[in-house]
Amino acid sequence: MNRTLFLTALFCILFLVHPLFLLAQNPIVPPGIYMADPTARVWDDGRLYIYGSVDESTDYYCSHRYHVLSTSDLVNWTLHENSFSSMGEDDRVPYSDELLYAPDCQVKGDTFYLYYCQPDRDHAEGVAVSTRPTGPFEKASIIDVSEHNQIDPCVFIDDDGQAYYMWGQFTAKMARLNPDMRTLDTTTIRDSVLTEGEHFFHEGGHMIKRNGIYYFLYAHLGRAAMPTCIGYATSRSPMGPFTYGGVIVDNDHCDPGNWNNHGSIMEFNGQWYVFYHRATHNSKMMRKACMEPIFFNEDGSIDEVEMTSQGAGGPLPATSVIDAGRACLLHGNVRIRACAADNEELAGIRDGDRAVFRYVDFGDGVDSVSVRVKPGKHSGRIDLKAGMPWGTSVGSVEVPDSTCHGGWVTLTSPTQEVRGVKVLWLVFSGEGDELFSVDWIQFNGTLQSRPPAGAPGPAGNH
Repeated sequence: MNRTLFLTALFCILFLVHPLFLLAQNPIVPPGIYMADPTARVWDDGRLYIYGSVDESTDYYCSHRYHVLSTSDLVNWTLHENSFSSMGEDDRVPYSDELLYAPDCQVKGDTFYLYYCQPDRDHAEGVAVSTRPTGPFEKASIIDVSEHNQIDPCVFIDDDGQAYYMWGQFTAKMARLNPDMRTLDTTTIRDSVLTEGEHFFHEGGHMIKRNGIYYFLYAHLGRAAMPTCIGYATSRSPMGPFTYGGVIVDNDHCDPGNWNNHGSIMEFNGQWYVFYHRATHNSKMMRKACMEPIFFNEDGSIDEVEMTSQGAGGPLPATSVIDAGRACLLHGNVRIRACAADNEELAGIRDGDRAVFRYVDFGDGVDSVSVRVKPGKHSGRIDLKAGMPWGTSVGSVEVPDSTCHGGWVTLTSPTQEVRGVKVLWLVFSGEGDELFSVDWIQFNGTLQSRPPAGAPGPAGNH
């Protein structure tokens, strides 16, 4: 099923209600959809495709289906649902009803190959095919990986046409793919191409080649004893040896329950991007795909980038509706949570919690701020700060308890002078554990100046 019409209608509704800008923003998946482990591919039609797992519960990772996300401009995204399933009416995996973990996709000739994995100790890796990049993928078969039945496949095709298969947890495994793209040359299997000790490797391998350098990306375990980073290592040969390179992006503090990361990098329309995910719902699951521009230095190294709300686009206009789900950093108990099938809120708010939106363009100034909130058992306050939580005060909003307002209400307060592009902090205060929930914020006034897309951000060479 293709959700182009639904997403187009949703964008049109938002545009009519708030006729300002359609922007590339994080997360890149719509509210109510939780796609994780994003692998980005650009095919001959010029579109960018995202292949990922689909979370559906806070009790377990992933689901029994895949979706594909695609775009031609990083603004208008099409969700292609149920491209592949391992259970139910559209079951394409006759030998297993296990969940579908992180996938990858490659093309050879007129055939697209979907590489999938399952938490199955006997048959962890598999492949299915389609004549379309969005599926449906069929003719599933097991990939023999010898005794190394682990998850997270990636397929890299070198300039000479040779395809390489990589997968594994704790140590990265690699092998050459046979010309049929469905089987491995098991005599070429190598273990410990990357290791936890030398490279902080955990899982989630992905490979690209740029200017003769092979980049091996992976979930990096070197910070806070959790694989929250996308790290990378480099080599002049596809099967190594690889030298540790560093971290590209870290999703720590995207959610109080966050655990892992998994992603890829891809060039699209002359700009390189890192694709990764963020957890929601105070859980390790319910993850949402995001993206950030990245930059290469002259020596081929990659600068680490921040998580942002703006993603591939420019700073969020302060006078647009800024949805709660765009928050890129959360401190304390606050988390992003679904409040409807197609909407998300900041919930679980306690005294001292903070939420960050990076970056917001205040232009030549604003006059007031409106916040849509749902009061809880206790009254509270939202202090809006620019730059840092102790930085310049933008304004504040007093939120009553639920005895005054039982449902969603929009509160408006005047703001102090603030101009230009800022990091916006929401600092919450109040007594008790059930303060309020936040749906969105919007500043009111004349917004005249907007910096170009991608600013501010690190400088470097594409």
